[in-house]
Amino acid sequence: MPVTSKYDDKQVERIISDVVNVLEQHGTSTDLSLMVIGNVATNILNHNIPAAQRQAFADKFAQALMASIDSQ
Repeated sequence: MPVTSKYDDKQVERIISDVVNVLEQHGTSTDLSLMVIGNVATNILNHNIPAAQRQAFADKFAQALMASIDSQ
């Protein structure tokens, strides 16, 4: 069963495109891109989620990441 998002697909795709464009403008390598995106995720968790809920949010984020990657 597909996961339903509360966010508009077009808005999500535009934001993703903007982020990818910034990384490309800076000529970032794959590992630097992932490090930057990971640091952004950590920053969001640490500054926008109450401390008592951070671990649960991080676990769900990690599970969603693992579920979304192609294993082939």
